[in-house]
Order: sequence, then structure tokens, then C-alpha cells
Amino acid sequence: MTKQQQMQKLIEKIEVYNYHYYTLDNPIVSDKEYDAVYYQLVDLEAETGIVLPNSPTQRVGGEILEGFVKHKHQHKLFSLSKVRDFDDLDKWAEDMRKFDPSTNFALEYKYDGLQLVLEYEGGKFLRATTRGNGEIGEDVTLQVKTISSVPLEIEFKGKLIVQGEGMMTKTALAIFNRKAEVKLKNARNGVAGAIRNLDTKETAKRKLVFFCYSVIFCEKKFETQEQIHNFLKSNGFDVGHFFEIFDNVQALKESILKAGTKKSSLDFDIDGMVIKVNNVSPREEIGFTNKFPKWAVAFKFEAEEVSTMLEDVVWQVGRSGKVTPTAILQPVELAGATISRATLNNIEDIRKKNVFKKSRVFIRRSNEVIPEVLGLAEKYEDSLQIEEPTSCPCCGAKLVKSGPLVFCPNFDGCKEQIVARLTHFVSRDAFNIEGLSEKTIIQFYDDLALRHFSQLYSITKQQLVGLEKFKEKKAENVLKGLEKSKKIEFFRFVYALGISEVGIKTAKDLAKNFQNLENLKGATLKQLTEIEDVGPVIAQNIVDFFQNEDNLQEISSLLQVGVQPFSDNTLVSNKLGGLSFVLTGTLPNFSRADMTKLIEENGGKTASSVSKNTSFVLAGEDAGSKLDKAKTLGVPVLGEEEFLKMLHEN
Repeated sequence: MTKQQQMQKLIEKIEVYNYHYYTLDNPIVSDKEYDAVYYQLVDLEAETGIVLPNSPTQRVGGEILEGFVKHKHQHKLFSLSKVRDFDDLDKWAEDMRKFDPSTNFALEYKYDGLQLVLEYEGGKFLRATTRGNGEIGEDVTLQVKTISSVPLEIEFKGKLIVQGEGMMTKTALAIFNRKAEVKLKNARNGVAGAIRNLDTKETAKRKLVFFCYSVIFCEKKFETQEQIHNFLKSNGFDVGHFFEIFDNVQALKESILKAGTKKSSLDFDIDGMVIKVNNVSPREEIGFTNKFPKWAVAFKFEAEEVSTMLEDVVWQVGRSGKVTPTAILQPVELAGATISRATLNNIEDIRKKNVFKKSRVFIRRSNEVIPEVLGLAEKYEDSLQIEEPTSCPCCGAKLVKSGPLVFCPNFDGCKEQIVARLTHFVSRDAFNIEGLSEKTIIQFYDDLALRHFSQLYSITKQQLVGLEKFKEKKAENVLKGLEKSKKIEFFRFVYALGISEVGIKTAKDLAKNFQNLENLKGATLKQLTEIEDVGPVIAQNIVDFFQNEDNLQEISSLLQVGVQPFSDNTLVSNKLGGLSFVLTGTLPNFSRADMTKLIEENGGKTASSVSKNTSFVLAGEDAGSKLDKAKTLGVPVLGEEEFLKMLHEN
């Protein structure tokens, strides 16, 4: 195949991608995969010096949807070229300073939503248009009027055309999906579907926002991007959550890296950063290509979303007996890791996401979170329906259905259940027994017939040194760890029992309220539900657990072998009594766990989310969306030093 034929094949592939992305709002590949194909074409064009007439590198955008009034943009809209790495960014910045040695650079978020153009005359909102193909868009004035952050009247009375991004926040997406029969795949689909909905009541339901970042036309003249930013802000536009000016390119790169680490904590999606020459005067000389302004570029972050083949689904048994599906994927690189497995929640989740074996699916991975299957990218002729099992994949017992979930009832005889319970019992937040991993627990199950928590404390050195890979030193360390674990804080003991839906925070609340095991065993539903964050379902789980004779016998056996739960709820002071704190970011001198303990020891409470009832937000470095929400709600924000000063003065 000649290079020109290769280029034609790539063009055809990109056109299919563009049609699904821009026109159908239903992308079939991730941004990362699109960019790989696109830049393959760019490189071939550079290598051959040939640009085919239908090349997508020569045009901006998508086709126009039927059903909307078409509107010709008064000024052509341009896309942004991308720098692939910091070497490219250095080269671009060097080129820009050839035109203006004194220029500095404006840095902004690259929002991942739907681009919109807004027109104003005489201070009144006149029209909103989608980007379309860069020359003709769709009139979506009525839809955009439902966005509360779009000002319908501004102070500036001249003619003004601005550009920005329609966005659906992650919070709005979660609220919408809780009530929706058909769940939205992601926030970008949410905003695209809302703006392109002819029923404006449906648009309003999605609670969109608009971030304004550019002036396309204005009778007022500006000298810098910073002036443009401040002008937009002074006229009531939401200009987003990030705008910085840099003289030093190294500092600019460091800021990009920092933004990349905190992007997953934002309440909206960004997929990179936009860098612009701050000074306006040299921009005309720097100029444009047919598609891009040369004086602005986008730096794309490593993708957190990609598509790959879903090869198979395996069903696994957890410690509660719940049987859940895991997707087996064709290995793919994503966010710095090779991904071969991803989460599927239950059969209803599978049906809603419309995924199949032997189909291409989208997956997402944020930071170190387990990858999740988001939905179908493409189905094929040999794609197969995923069926829910009727018997346990581990022990063969007949499964019990409960709503969308299935459970293995073989509590005492299902290996996967038992191993999961024992692994949880020895984990760091529970008994924290060093040297006991899941692999070791499986070895104990197979070779020492370990089935119950209490049996751990009957294991002898002779038994251990007889096991594969167990030498005398390792055996001694395990036995020391077991002995040391017998004295355990009451909340860790409660957590280790593995009561359904009782996490570490709930275990702490139970320990604080009931002080000891006997009180907790006798707790009523009413007493339990009076505890903050303990609802009727968790309360019933706790009552049921302590009414089960097998559970009571196992607790008794643990006490008989010398396990001694103790309460450590003595207050150092009540200086923080009645105050609630939300922690965000990295503190200079305290881990999250240590700061939580300090607050609780002094009578305060900690919560995971910011609300109007939060007393203070304690913020460290790289604080994320919780800090933004605190500012929105007017919740006071403290640094570590301010907090310690307050604690000392009280």
C-alpha cells in the first residue's frame, strides 16, 4: 500500500469517528485512540508533503444535525492544534518569542464539553450557536437560556461575540442518573444531548453550566488575554476555575503537571490545558493555519478513558456471598497502567450499559481507582449476550436472587467467600496482621484447613515451617504478628467482623456510641438509626449479624483465644466539640488518618463531603473540588497551621 493510500484509509477512518462524535454524540473510540490515528495522518502529510483534498486536518468540524435552524457564524471558528509533549511545547514557546520576545503566556483549563458561541447586542443576549463545522452551526438559543450561568444581560452595550464550553458537572450527572431510566454514559454526552434536545424542559433538567474563555468579536480592543479574561468576568460570565499568567515556561510546565494530578478531583471534566500568547498585538502577525490559530495550543493529558475489546466476563464471589461480574479485557494502556480487567456491577448494570462479550467497550480509570466499564463503543456480528449465572462459580451452590444482585448461600462451604472474609479480617484497617496476604490465606485454607477467624490463633510454628516458602524466620514473624494483634481497638474489631456494609467510618461510629461488645450486641434498630449515617439497611444488617448464632459463637471463640477489644474513645479535650471538619489535599505534617484522630480526640467530627452544615474545611496542598465547594457555600477554610493555632487557643 502506498503512503497516499494509507492516508486515504486514515481519512476514511477519521471521518467515521468524527460523524459518531460530532453528529451522533455517540463516540466509538476514545480521545486517545482518535489522536493516535489523527497524528498518524499528520505525520504522513508532513513526510510526503501531500495533503489530500478531503483531509480532516484541513477543516474544523462536524456535520449539521437536522431539526435545528442553521446559523452562519459571523467569524470563522478555529480549533486548537495540540502539542504532544513538553519538547513540542518548548519549541512552540520559542517560536512565539521570535515574534514578541517580551510575551508571556496565559494558561487555562481545556474543558471537555460542548463548544458554544454566544452573541450580545446592546447588553442583551441575542443568540447561542453550536460550533458545527466552524462556519455554520445550529441555533440553540432557547436551550442555552436554560443555563443559569449564561447572563441574559451584561454591562457592556456594544456588539459582543464570545466563545465557551457548555458543561454538565459530575454532581449534576450523578443526580440525573439516580432518577433516569436510561443512564448517561458521561458528562460530555450529558451536555451534548441536552443542548441538542428540542424539548428545553429536558435541557433544563441536566443543570448545565457555561464556562466562557474567549472573545471572538468585540468593539472594545484588548491588549492581553488577561484583559479579555477580566472583561468577561466583570460582565458576569463564569470564566471557569483556572487562569494563570507565566513568564517562565518551566513554571508553566510545572503548573500543567499539577493540574493533571488534580483533574480527577474537579467537579467537571477537563482533558488538557490551553496555552495562549498573552499579548494580543503579535497574534495577527503570528497568524492562523486553515484550521488553527498559531498563537494558541492545547496540551492534552494522558487519557483516563479508552476503548478495548471485552473478551469475556467472569463471576466472582465476595466475602458476603455476593457474586459480581468482572470484565476480562484485551490488554490496553490507560493512565500509565496496562488494564486487562474492569468492574461491572451486576446484570442490570450490564444491560443498561448495553455491553456484550466480544464487543468494544469504553473503560475509565481515574488515578488508582479500579477501572470501570462505561458502556458500549461498538457491537459486532459475533458479539454475545452476557448471561447471569444460576449456580455459584466457586462451589456450585444454587444462587439466590435479591433485586439486581445474586448471592451464594453456602456461607461455610464456599472457598472464595471464606478466603475473602479471612483476608478482610487480617487487613490493615482490621487486625493488621503482618505477613498474611491473600495468597497466604489461600495456603492456610488449602494446607491447614483454616475456615474461621479464631483458628488463626491456634496455628503452631511446626505447622507453618511445614508449608511451602515458610522458613523459621517467616513463621516466627507471623506468630508474633498474631500475638500482637490480640489487643485491638474496638472499632477495628467491629470492622474486622465483616458486617455487611459496615465500613471503617461506621465501625468507628458504632464503637464511639456503644463503647463495648456487649452494648453493641444488644443494640436495637432504633438506637442504631439514631447514629448519623447509619440508615435502616445498615442497622438491620448489624442486628441480623448479632442475632446469628454462628457469628456469636465465632466472637466467643476469638475472646477465648485471647483477643481483647478495647475502647479508645477517651477525649483529650472537648475543644472542638460541636464542630465538623472536611479534610482535602495533602497536609504538611499530618496524614489524613492522624489528623482525623486528632480532631476526634478533641471532640470534633469529620465528614467526607462539604455541606452548609460543615464548620470548617481543612485544606492542604492540591486540594480539589471540596475546596471549590467550600468557597461556593461560604464555609471557612483553614490550613494546617491555622487549625493547630485554633486548637491551641481554644
